[in-house]
Amino acid sequence: MNLMYQSTRSNSEPITASQAILKGLAEDGGLYVPVTVPQLEIPISRLGKMTYQETAYEVMKLFFTDFTEEELKNCINRAYDEKFDTKEIAPIVKADGAFYLELFHGTTIAFKDMALSILPHLLTTAAKKNRVTDEIVILTATSGDTGKAALAGFADVKGTKIIVFYPKDGVSPVQEKQMVTQKGDNTYVIGIRGNFDDAQNGVKAMFNNKELAKELKEKGYRFSSANSINIGRLVPQIVYYVYSCGRLFKNGEISYREKINVVVPTGNFGNILAAYYAKSMGLPIGKLICASNENKVLFDFLQTGTYNRNRDFILTTSPSMDILISSNLERLIYQIAGRDSGKTLAMMKSLSTEGKYDITEEMKANMTDFIGGYASEKETAETIKRLYEATGYVIDTHTAVAASVYQKYKARTGDGTKSIIASTASPYKFARSVMNAIDLNHDSMDDFELADELSRISGTEVPKAIEEIRSAEILHKTVCAANKMQETVENILK
Repeated sequence: MNLMYQSTRSNSEPITASQAILKGLAEDGGLYVPVTVPQLEIPISRLGKMTYQETAYEVMKLFFTDFTEEELKNCINRAYDEKFDTKEIAPIVKADGAFYLELFHGTTIAFKDMALSILPHLLTTAAKKNRVTDEIVILTATSGDTGKAALAGFADVKGTKIIVFYPKDGVSPVQEKQMVTQKGDNTYVIGIRGNFDDAQNGVKAMFNNKELAKELKEKGYRFSSANSINIGRLVPQIVYYVYSCGRLFKNGEISYREKINVVVPTGNFGNILAAYYAKSMGLPIGKLICASNENKVLFDFLQTGTYNRNRDFILTTSPSMDILISSNLERLIYQIAGRDSGKTLAMMKSLSTEGKYDITEEMKANMTDFIGGYASEKETAETIKRLYEATGYVIDTHTAVAASVYQKYKARTGDGTKSIIASTASPYKFARSVMNAIDLNHDSMDDFELADELSRISGTEVPKAIEEIRSAEILHKTVCAANKMQETVENILK
């Protein structure tokens, strides 16, 4: 039987996985969720013997049930290949009493590669399955990493165009240069005068614009998304949590049925939601530790049960987490509300109109597995420096937020459960912030000189992704106001 997908905001007719991947966002503005979370029936001992690709198939076949075995394996093998600089795809490094799950060995040296390497293949396969002849326009907002990973994945993919919006002054220099130097006749990158939430709201508004959808249809286009609002982005993220548990068991780090905690630096909530789904599938995960930076809207929500975006937006050294509207949280809200789309819709409307909503005590009781924590800018820098000096291991700013929160959690609770920290980006992607944390005497160096210095002190090679943009030509120079996003898209599509 096919596993079907339901919108979080209405009781509309469920659709297949391939249809949900094609649509990205439901017509009522909701996010697609599986009507039930399938159970992983493979024992951890067998998981430990599987390659990343084999693990990916065992997980994805349970969620994407209308894809044939051949179709799914073709998508997986084309995604997880030599684009990654290690055969393991997601290696684990043990340092300072934790297991760092390195998710940055792909094309753009950030965790978004783990899902965005496969999404273009899932999407084009889904289009063929559903006899879609329209050109698919991937419309995406990014806080820094999704944009480049999506651009790299969709560049020159036949039958698609990709348009990425990013906050012009809200990403790191390396993140920006990675995007604006992207080649491909079907790629478009636009900086907006505003923050990530402005970009995300603008993209959602276009998805929800019925008149625009009609005009696009007449011109032979249809929108889809590469953000984690697309279930085709979220499910592949479950894979690396399953894979990591298998690896830890194989390496003798955990015993049969021994629980582990997972610590995730969190902005849009997709990465930690994937860990929640992995736990729901039967993986031996204990606590889900949600780590925020100074934009601690999620920490406050987990503490109080009130989600309130009415606050100052802070630019930090972990820009991919500089988010006040965590879109994927809606999927969890739907689940803890007893899959009640009416309640979910009311809360999302309240967020839109008043900037906040409250959950009930009963809903709070359904999310006791989640623990919130946050790290200040000072604590983030101190964690990078301390870990380097103690172990020689260098982490980026986002991973440092998680590591800081983890150390504070352990000190506060005494919980000695073995823990996986999701290491979401290479330190080379945020070399200036990392080097400033380790040694403050590098102000005169440019970003590429800093990368060379980081290579020297860490004993690691400068990643190909950094080398490629040293002298790359800037190809995308468009900047627009946040309220001109739709007009910009219309001009691109003529």
